[in-house]
Amino acid sequence: MERMEGEKPKKKITPYLLFSVATAVIGSLQFGYNTGVINAPEQKLRRFFQNVSIERYGEPFSPGANTMVWSFSVAIFSVGGMVGSFSVGVMVNKFGRRKSMLITNILAFLGAALMGLSSLSRSFEMIIFGRLFIGVFCGLFTGLTPMYVGEISPTEVRGAFGTLHQLGVVIGILVAQIFGLEFLLGSEVLWPLLLALTAIPAVLQCILLPFCPESPRFLLINLNQEEEARKALVRLRGTEDVNDDIQEMKEEGMKMAMEKKVTILELFRSPLYRQPLLIAIVLQLSQQLSGINAVFYYSTGIFASAGVTQPIYATIGAGVVNTVFTVVSLFLVERAGRRTLHLIGLAGMALCALLMTISLSLVKINESLSYMAIVAVFGFVASFEMGPGPIPWFIVAELFSQGPRPAAMAVSGFSNWTANFLVGLGFPKLEELCGPYVFIIFTVLLIGFFIFTFLRVPETKGRTFDDIAQGFAASAQSAQAGTSATEKFTMSDLPPGKP
Repeated sequence: MERMEGEKPKKKITPYLLFSVATAVIGSLQFGYNTGVINAPEQKLRRFFQNVSIERYGEPFSPGANTMVWSFSVAIFSVGGMVGSFSVGVMVNKFGRRKSMLITNILAFLGAALMGLSSLSRSFEMIIFGRLFIGVFCGLFTGLTPMYVGEISPTEVRGAFGTLHQLGVVIGILVAQIFGLEFLLGSEVLWPLLLALTAIPAVLQCILLPFCPESPRFLLINLNQEEEARKALVRLRGTEDVNDDIQEMKEEGMKMAMEKKVTILELFRSPLYRQPLLIAIVLQLSQQLSGINAVFYYSTGIFASAGVTQPIYATIGAGVVNTVFTVVSLFLVERAGRRTLHLIGLAGMALCALLMTISLSLVKINESLSYMAIVAVFGFVASFEMGPGPIPWFIVAELFSQGPRPAAMAVSGFSNWTANFLVGLGFPKLEELCGPYVFIIFTVLLIGFFIFTFLRVPETKGRTFDDIAQGFAASAQSAQAGTSATEKFTMSDLPPGKP
């Protein structure tokens, strides 16, 4: 009984832990802000491109050339994200988690300066390069934030804290939508300030990060600095009794010492990592190929068809729903579990996508169906934030031990950004060809992701990193031996693992 009483302080959520997690999540807010900020000033930016063309060449861009410059300005963000996400592993292994976040903010300052001064300098190229640098910054933080938060959080609340990355993203999108309103910063004069505003969170994070600890796991396992790791854990846990945490990390470190360094190529070659890597990639694809960005793209038209005179406010309403249900997910993830919430989210999205298809295809016959479409949009967004929104980001950090984790985060992040890029590039044409029936495609994809999650994704709630890695190792050995242990491991009725 004494041992159980001694473990209670370990579960306590301390102010210092909250401070450290909140500081890291500023990077997630940046990602959300820069994802949403480019939409509101689209027409102003297009006019800016035309004016610069007239000043330089004596004539405006053709409509096609203007669209090409605009599309490139938007798409280059995802290209930067792909580069940044793929660089996470190299960066964190060389500089550590905290220092990597500090260094990455240089890109935010550079991007903000280029975009903010673009109008003054009469250069649309500065917007493109600014978006590229910001994209690399965001790509790095989509790996850095979940990794750092996962490594400093107690096992009991790791899922809830992991959800905070997505909460930061949706709050960032919502802030961008609000600031992008015409009477705030979305005007003809102030749009450069709107784009440059991303420097403010970067300044705040740079001020706060030095007061945060380095990841104890990185200190102990990568640098072999046990005393420093212990000091960090004592402050994070609010108790001197951190022996269980230290012991868990030591066991993981000893197993890592017996393995050679895990590179991205090794991830793909080794049977040991094949199953968790497949799960990590498919979960990231389930987020982007669910159709969430497509729904936000189409939402203005849906709201307009329902007679909403200011569709932008309805879109902001969808952003509020986005935020509220991310908070709901935060409270449910440690109770219901990752796998269960992801399944519920995918099922809800599939149903809402089907309802959108029916209502939008028949709205000309029966106008009242447009209201069903609005309800379906809100339901789709709510379902996304219950599972497919937050879970793929942090569950990847749970599926891998300390050695392969950076490489795995890089590969999964790259998968997410690539899918994001392809959806952004292909959806407008797809919607043009299919009309409202485009959501049938997403319904089919969502059903496929639901089946995969049900059959292959394990429940990681309440389990240590080492326990999860051991489960995959056992399943890999069983698969090689021709047994069905893999199937057993992927079911949700697993033992909770070591306390």
